[in-house]
Amino acid sequence: MSKKDIVILSNGPGEITTWVYPVVKKLRQTFKDTVRISVILSPCPNSTGKEGEIVSSYSEVDRVQNAADFLPFLLLGKTKQNWDWYEHGLVLFLGGDQFFTLIIGKRLAYKTVVYAEWEARWYRFLDNFAVMNCSIIDSIPAKYRNKFSIVGDLMANVDFDPCSPDSPHPQPLSPQERGELIGLLPGSKAAKLSQGVPLMLAIAQILKQQKPHIDFILPVAPTINSATLAKYSDAHFNPFVKTFGGISASLRKENQREFLVTNEGLKIELITEFPCNEKLVECDICLTTVGANTAQLGALLIPMIVLLPTQQLDAMRSWDGLPGIFANLPIIGTYFAKLINWFILSQKRLFAWPNIWAKSEIVPELVGELKAEEVAKMLLNLLENPAKLEEIRNNLRGVRGESGAAEKIVNIISEILFIP
Repeated sequence: MSKKDIVILSNGPGEITTWVYPVVKKLRQTFKDTVRISVILSPCPNSTGKEGEIVSSYSEVDRVQNAADFLPFLLLGKTKQNWDWYEHGLVLFLGGDQFFTLIIGKRLAYKTVVYAEWEARWYRFLDNFAVMNCSIIDSIPAKYRNKFSIVGDLMANVDFDPCSPDSPHPQPLSPQERGELIGLLPGSKAAKLSQGVPLMLAIAQILKQQKPHIDFILPVAPTINSATLAKYSDAHFNPFVKTFGGISASLRKENQREFLVTNEGLKIELITEFPCNEKLVECDICLTTVGANTAQLGALLIPMIVLLPTQQLDAMRSWDGLPGIFANLPIIGTYFAKLINWFILSQKRLFAWPNIWAKSEIVPELVGELKAEEVAKMLLNLLENPAKLEEIRNNLRGVRGESGAAEKIVNIISEILFIP
């Protein structure tokens, strides 16, 4: 059997960690060495600049091209390293602009598959669509609907399923057996970390004082490292440490483990493995910022409180489309960011993915000039009310997307590439 190329188009940090990662794992598991997996990144306003490095760390991926080299490939068909291409292959869209899939598919003479989360475009010219739900198909003319398959939500595609009897921890230890454990997920972008890290440290310090047996873990996003994260807990680097109560911390290594240790002696273990679902599922509850974190926690049925502090109203500049472009303009971007964020926040919209799925607030969202004492009080009330935590888990279970989206996408690819 001759080898075939699978070319994955993607862009931002969320896409490469929640879409690309589960798909390439399933591709390699299914096709072994019969395919060559190449990931080509396109520019993204939310980019951290480390996306190529992260994708290169995925052992399933054979080749990666960074976003800086995308335009010559799109226009001229040449990669920076002059990649060769097999006669047969497929272009898979997992982030960016769906139009790129059309151009690159035609250039390479490969079939195309687009994963569409909310909207399917260029369906007259593209070959196949793997869509999140039937609402996308409803808007498509009938004669093109044969190109569409419902696969579910890739963000709910977790390798570790807490509902599975084969799970390493099908029934996590109770708080009485291991002590209460709280996860802290402040995000990966500077705009979120600058407020999220000091706010969560302040909350954790209050909780530790009131319940000394509580432990904390902080999963480090794959787009940053521990040293970078630790900077946001340093008052000399981050002025928001003083805004949220002055709880600073430093990075410490002990027995090949890393910790943030606050100036009052609290130790928060940093988890650098990715993904770290086995660790997260042991948490009784998590504090998290908005974003893909909320989808991951929801898929794992972990109760959460979602924090969106607005002490720095111009900090959030990662909106999609024109709002994101205006918010990131030089000099005047700050004014646009404040105006855009004020407008979006005034709409009282839902931000956490489980709430968006449920169309109601099934996990608490706290938006505004948040105070560590108030958040800590809410969290303590939840910890002391197991029935409420179980209600949140049941609600998450009710909206939890099917976790087989990656497998279904790979099945579509298999039919295209390997079934005559």
